[in-house]
Amino acid sequence: MSDTLLTDVSFRSFDLPEPVLRGVEETGFSQCTRIQAETLPLALAGKDVAGQAQTGTGKTAAFLIALFTHLIREPAKEGRRPNQPRAIILAPTRELAIQIHRDAEQIGRHTGFRLGLIYGGTGYEEQRQQLRDGVDVLIGTPGRIIDYFKQKVFDLRAIQVMVLDEADRMFDLGFIKDIRYLLRRMPHPEERLGLLFSATLSFRVAELAYEHMNNPHQVEVEPEQVTAERVEESVYFPAMNEKIPLLLGLIERFKPERSIIFVNTKRVADRVWGYLEGNGHKTSILSGDVPQKKRQRLLGQFESGEYAFLVATDVAARGLHIPDVTHVFNFDLPQDAEDYVHRIGRTARAGAAGTAISFACEEYAFSLMEIEAYIGHKIPVEPISEGLLVEPKAPVRAPRRDKQPGGRGGKRADGNRGSGDRSRHRGRSSHRSPSKG
Repeated sequence: MSDTLLTDVSFRSFDLPEPVLRGVEETGFSQCTRIQAETLPLALAGKDVAGQAQTGTGKTAAFLIALFTHLIREPAKEGRRPNQPRAIILAPTRELAIQIHRDAEQIGRHTGFRLGLIYGGTGYEEQRQQLRDGVDVLIGTPGRIIDYFKQKVFDLRAIQVMVLDEADRMFDLGFIKDIRYLLRRMPHPEERLGLLFSATLSFRVAELAYEHMNNPHQVEVEPEQVTAERVEESVYFPAMNEKIPLLLGLIERFKPERSIIFVNTKRVADRVWGYLEGNGHKTSILSGDVPQKKRQRLLGQFESGEYAFLVATDVAARGLHIPDVTHVFNFDLPQDAEDYVHRIGRTARAGAAGTAISFACEEYAFSLMEIEAYIGHKIPVEPISEGLLVEPKAPVRAPRRDKQPGGRGGKRADGNRGSGDRSRHRGRSSHRSPSKG
């Protein structure tokens, strides 16, 4: 955690249970970020919290610390069965659910609580058996969880803590009916601790909070600007045929250690991947039709440094916490201004510095005005010098797409629906005509 995000408040000042404090300190944390310092006193006192915070500011640790502390101090209901979770954490995407589970394993390693991870696209029978055997903390995406719930594999009558992460994204992905379905089957808000976190506390998010939480305290930790403060932004205006030469030239200039290159379509993802591989840059590719097990393997290889570059569609823009991403390239400008913020938020995580470079070609330049209006500042324009354009070597053939495994549910372009995950995408960009790539 960068010192720029930390406060003078230490975790020891909260009188946390010893197993929780040990997990926090072994994870390397000693001082709170602002969102932690402002939400933990409320949550640890048993008060519901609706928190707004920028991604990468420590909100996951905040709600995990509060959750584990509450479960330790408040015994489970008498007669609780193993298949009745004591806490539930709902996330909009598989990647975010996996990341929360990973953090929960670290912070809760000494608590003895059993963690369950439930999401679509893989492991249907294994996850089902996990719920049958019993978990204390259930982490997952709404679609697959509702699937098992309706089959009576588990129930929600013993829930003591409810966490809803990235609530605004739940609306964007069409999950909100599913969320309300689950919330209505938990104990009344007065009988459980409710924690909600969102990048924005819009009217619709606030309405959800006040409808299903017990007089939540609203905590807003707003940055001075919409984008991460330590991201160095720039934009180039290449012609379509200059985009690949410019990308290769910028890679030669900056020599990034770990980069994500965002594109708008799978076809362009294949093309960019082919040129990077053909020009000596080991690259992974991530889009909605990559099966879940392979997707997790590729992300692990990227995080470990086996690949220096990840070419991705917007399936990777939210919910991923990959440390030490030094550069983000918007090979295609996104058609939604909010997506720009989420994309460049993959770098400069937890207060680190990062670089975000965007290409405003003739196909997507129209999005720039909307993006700048949304982020509240102009993105500095950089000139394209002749020496910056690299003559590319021939691309290699794109990798063969693996077919999605069979089972319940279908697949979506953004990858958020898999086996048993019934999400319905209703984001603002859905009405636009398909990109030509």
